[in-house]
Amino acid sequence: MASTSVASKTVLIGDDTAFVRDRFRAAVEQSGHRALVAATAPELLAHVRSGAALDLIVLDLRLPQSPGVDLVRTLRKLDGGRIPILVFSGTIASADEVRELSALGVAGYLNEYCAVQHIVPALAPHLFPDSFNRRSSPRVTLGVAVQYRVGNTIAAAILLNISRGGIAIRTTNPLAAGARIKVRFRLPASTRDIDAEGRVAWQDSRVGMGVQFDAVDAAPQAVIDDFVEAHFFNNRKA
Repeated sequence: MASTSVASKTVLIGDDTAFVRDRFRAAVEQSGHRALVAATAPELLAHVRSGAALDLIVLDLRLPQSPGVDLVRTLRKLDGGRIPILVFSGTIASADEVRELSALGVAGYLNEYCAVQHIVPALAPHLFPDSFNRRSSPRVTLGVAVQYRVGNTIAAAILLNISRGGIAIRTTNPLAAGARIKVRFRLPASTRDIDAEGRVAWQDSRVGMGVQFDAVDAAPQAVIDDFVEAHFFNNRKA
């Protein structure tokens, strides 16, 4: 059974909006980890050049003085691709940027305005990569009800995020990794339930569990795909 290490990690948060920086720093520190913050690209790069032992960089792609993918290229020259980088999805300008970031080894994307209680669960797979299966497509943060079934047992929980290939569920009683599971949920503004089958890809008693889809009918899969694509580029910075 997988479980997440409790070792303290250091997260570097780069965003030019104090509201975003403060929320992420508070969430990271309240979970027992260390947070460094930067409001500009030079500040961010200075932290990296300082030799600080960084475990994760969470990045606004529109930081002043070095916006865009070039900032990630500079980071990669400094760290040799060692540090996982997450990009705030609202700062992505186009699908072309997503492809460029993927080529640079960016680990994933997250909503900078997600609920505070969702921040650490969203970071956990990247802080503890050996304990989590990381879905490759972008994830949309949610907070809607999800029902899951194992055998004849049915339980209710909260859906944390969704990608084309799976979901993360907040629960204090996660199933063991590898367990077969059926889930049912309804996406916001949708009029139909989505049923899917899959397996538990990771579990952690403090976060919940991740489910990787194995079987989803074509129609609900199209609903999921459209939802993820539509929300991934929402709330972009100017």
